[in-house]
Amino acid sequence: MLRIEMFGGFRVLVEGAAVPPEAWSRRAPTALVKLLALSPGHRLRREQVMDALWPELPPPAAAANVRKALHAARRNLGADAILSVNDLLCLPSAGIAVDVGEYWSTGAEARRGRDVARYGTAVELYGSGLLPEDPYEDWATPYRDELREDWLALVGEYAGLLEAGGDLNAAARAVQRLVAADPLDEDGHAWLMRLHALAGRRDEAQRQFVRLRELLASELGIEPSVRTQRLSEEIRAGEAAEPSLTSDLWERVGDLRVQSGDPAAGVKAYGQVPPTGRIHRKTAAAWLMLHHADDAVAHLDAADRLGPDPAERGRLAQLRANVAWERGDLAGAHGYASEAHRIAAEHGDTDDLAAALEALAFVSHMQGAWRPELQGRIEALAGDSLGARVARFCDFNHCLSQFQLYGTGDDVGAYARQTLSVAERVDAVPAQAFAWCLLGESLLLQAHWDEAAACLERSCALYEPLGSRSVALPWLRRAELAACVGDHAEASAYLKRATAIATVTPMARHAWARLHATAALAAVERGEPEAAIRSVRASQSAAARYGECATCSAQLNPVGAQAFALLGDPEQAAVLAAAAAGFAAAFPTPAWTAMADLAAGWATGADDRFLAAGAGFEQAGHVYWAARARGNVQGTGRS
Repeated sequence: MLRIEMFGGFRVLVEGAAVPPEAWSRRAPTALVKLLALSPGHRLRREQVMDALWPELPPPAAAANVRKALHAARRNLGADAILSVNDLLCLPSAGIAVDVGEYWSTGAEARRGRDVARYGTAVELYGSGLLPEDPYEDWATPYRDELREDWLALVGEYAGLLEAGGDLNAAARAVQRLVAADPLDEDGHAWLMRLHALAGRRDEAQRQFVRLRELLASELGIEPSVRTQRLSEEIRAGEAAEPSLTSDLWERVGDLRVQSGDPAAGVKAYGQVPPTGRIHRKTAAAWLMLHHADDAVAHLDAADRLGPDPAERGRLAQLRANVAWERGDLAGAHGYASEAHRIAAEHGDTDDLAAALEALAFVSHMQGAWRPELQGRIEALAGDSLGARVARFCDFNHCLSQFQLYGTGDDVGAYARQTLSVAERVDAVPAQAFAWCLLGESLLLQAHWDEAAACLERSCALYEPLGSRSVALPWLRRAELAACVGDHAEASAYLKRATAIATVTPMARHAWARLHATAALAAVERGEPEAAIRSVRASQSAAARYGECATCSAQLNPVGAQAFALLGDPEQAAVLAAAAAGFAAAFPTPAWTAMADLAAGWATGADDRFLAAGAGFEQAGHVYWAARARGNVQGTGRS
């Protein structure tokens, strides 16, 4: 048994006994072991080691240093502890434990299950950070930065769960760690202020605000934001009316938890607030996210009894549409969604109208009538500016369109052309942008590269007037196309443009899911599976923060499984293969079943799964992916 620990300092145990610290007094063998332990699959090519540790030396001298370092490291660990296979240096595949690997797996488990205990374990594993004794080693910087960024996100998610569950003291301790890690993080200070106020420590909340104000003044020469100043004033004014203050803060906590894709925590937070019509409605929405229709109905009925105003009646109708489709009553769902749309158009705000349109789109999708329903809505978009409401409507329908692209193989291209014709006839620019993108996606999957590029470019040009709040998908498809044809610089440029959109879009859970899936594909195609794994991990963090869209991230499973398999980590490849199989079981179309077969092929190395994937993609008309799957069969040049 070999155990390597790197959080808080480097330590190695062989068969349970610690290797003496003086054995690691020489830089080269120590750095070699650290590098191998940090690398996915615990393997590196000799050239990678040379570039990391001796970039300034000519290759013969660097190669000699690798041989010396390998000899010294084996003397410390045992002759069989580091294997040399052709050009690869590897730690053993069995009988090894690395605390950094335990952190990644524990964090992923915590995020998948919203498990507070697993979150706490992962947070504590990180300790004082990666290899604090190596602050100036260039090779350690990327690993340190990636781990620190993920740990900060993990602590924030952990604190949110604790807060929503009512454990305010533990939540405050977690947020204090965020503030200690980044003293100029204003959001962290504001969060601490809210936690102190919720716990009745208003004086401490005010002292936290004073500390923030002094820090910003001394370090940056600025004042706290208006939002944070307003929070401070609310807490001060709430001293004479604490119940009202506490209710407002708990409602904010519930809103934040629901927005991050954690409705169970949202329900707990809303439960701390005296019930009003608005709170009943928000609680019902959270229950529906958990697919608990009966619990939602109880809150909707309570909200109705309190006499909602017209706009609120529309919001309740939209939620009753959700209840109806949860219960399989699609006709009733369509009726409620239509009522919500009518009320929102007359009394609601932009978000109400967008939510009602999304409900109508989803119901029509469930009824198998999405295509004619969408074309019927196009005329309403005629002459409409590309505002946030229209962008949200288009983005949601882009998500639903994936079921067309990866569905039964119907001619999506013909439908896209027909939709474009309708949109051009009534001068509905947003619908034109949508149709050009859908047509480009269809051509992309058929490997018609030039035609796909022209369509996607046109879609981007039409969405462009929206600026940073545009729709990210056509940019991501352009990045995917560039990756498929080997234009890696262009793929990177399109991914950067899409990242800017994802940062500000109201449809973040869709945008980030697609973005990380595309980034992983681009990384694998340029021969950097390590970067693909970083995208897999980033997608887990984004899902915890914004919520998850399994449809938009479906491609991440086979690509991520390939990356882990290429780096000798079949266990993590199997985790992604299981996720792909679960999705394919829910939506058993040829393309999504092929994705599950492809992921399983990488996890198991079984040629029959690659062949099955190729057949499935071919049935769906996905030419590029069919060839890609079959190219992995032994004897055909597995990539």
